[in-house]
Amino acid sequence: MVNKVKVNLKLNGERFSAEIDPRMLLCDFIRDVAGLTGTHIGCMTGNCGACTVLMNGRTVKSCTILAAQANGSDITTIEGLSKGLELNPIQRAFHKRYAVQCGYCTPGMIITAHYLLSLGKTLSRQEIREHISGNLCRCTGYQNIIDAIEELLRDKGLLR
Repeated sequence: MVNKVKVNLKLNGERFSAEIDPRMLLCDFIRDVAGLTGTHIGCMTGNCGACTVLMNGRTVKSCTILAAQANGSDITTIEGLSKGLELNPIQRAFHKRYAVQCGYCTPGMIITAHYLLSLGKTLSRQEIREHISGNLCRCTGYQNIIDAIEELLRDKGLLR
């Protein structure tokens, strides 16, 4: 029998506690314990980026981190970016630019775009492409995804 560990963290702005198996991955904690299914699990190796979340303001692939390692952290998932039914500007831009197809990579891609925009750096289209390179999309060819991020950077005066 495995001893349980207590995990306390802030999840999308709310305090959340649970006793879990110490081997549980953060992605499984988010989905199975917290019940937030927007974080997708793709490869379980950290290669695809579908499980990307923010941990203390930085992007992490939640399939590569134990939930116990996130103890005391501030975690933001795709559900934490919107307010109720009101979409976040990044979500609106992805919708407007048709930057989704099957949608499986979309939560991780939007979290990555959110982080990229939070940096406040002036970027070129090529630099956007480099920043999202840890998130794989097998459907869109990336053009509309990059267009959406580019539009948001342009609106903020951060497009080179």
